[in-house]
Amino acid sequence: MAIFPTQYSTLSSVALKDFLSLKYGLKGTNCRLLIHNVSDTYILESEQEKYIFKIYRDAHRKLAEIEAEVELLTILNAKGAKVSYPITALDGAQIQSFNAAEGTRYGVLFTFAKGEVVHDLTDEHLKTLGKEMALVHQISSSIELKNPRKAYNVDTLLLQPLAVFKPAFEDLEEEYAYLTTVITKVVAEMEQLDLTKFSYGYCHYDFLPKNFHFESANALTFFDFDFAGQGHLVNDIASFYVHYFMEVMNGKMTQQEADRAFAVFVESYRTIRPLSDEELKAIPYFGFAFWIFYLGFQYENFDDWSSLFFGPKFLKQRVGVIKQWMDWYIN
Repeated sequence: MAIFPTQYSTLSSVALKDFLSLKYGLKGTNCRLLIHNVSDTYILESEQEKYIFKIYRDAHRKLAEIEAEVELLTILNAKGAKVSYPITALDGAQIQSFNAAEGTRYGVLFTFAKGEVVHDLTDEHLKTLGKEMALVHQISSSIELKNPRKAYNVDTLLLQPLAVFKPAFEDLEEEYAYLTTVITKVVAEMEQLDLTKFSYGYCHYDFLPKNFHFESANALTFFDFDFAGQGHLVNDIASFYVHYFMEVMNGKMTQQEADRAFAVFVESYRTIRPLSDEELKAIPYFGFAFWIFYLGFQYENFDDWSSLFFGPKFLKQRVGVIKQWMDWYIN
């Protein structure tokens, strides 16, 4: 009997443990699935060490994109940035391939980001974060990778997603009309910015607290560069500001407290590299684009991982969040 077509398999953690132990010379490690989502993330643990093994979906990342991510992280690590980086196997390979049910899938073994997620960031945390993010940008703005990564611009962040998620709003005409109106407004205002003066390079594009671990207030590690792409580096600053927007919206702090904390981060960032007042003033627009881009991504990947939450209730809630951002920071 022929094998029925598969679009997103889950590889056995037991088989992976044996495979990776052989490939990387690991001893006494256990392997378990940590996240089945955008990609599959496994954690390998021994008494002495931890590692992260990530297996990409072909529908999400092609080999050339994975090679670019590996190259970027290898360069960042070599130049002193605090990142989780790819580990080279005994045979010299950094990317492994698997003949999965749906076809070839690729995986990378990463160092483990020691520490934990910290949502309530103290001034010391923020000073460390500002300096370390600036160092990443110092490096990522001065290199050109051999393989391409996604370009982040008005088209890919705003106009393309608006077209992509249109079918999801078939019964939510009022909400889609609102998004069309505000996206048109933001695009027009962004086109008035002199973006030639904005720093450009490879962005992480998801610099939320869930993607960096603090070992102490003075030591952190960035990870999950899956969305790394070329664009204006203020995209990363804006993605971090989203954290404070959510804190204020959820009643965990006031806007005044959020702005003070963010100013500590900015001051620290500026001790390493420039961040112009014009870039800071543009954060509302780039932050708005962050919400629109991710809504498009969630719809595009609905089949593989969004089905549990992506529906009319979620869409109405998300449009409400976008409206709140517009009301507070743009209108």
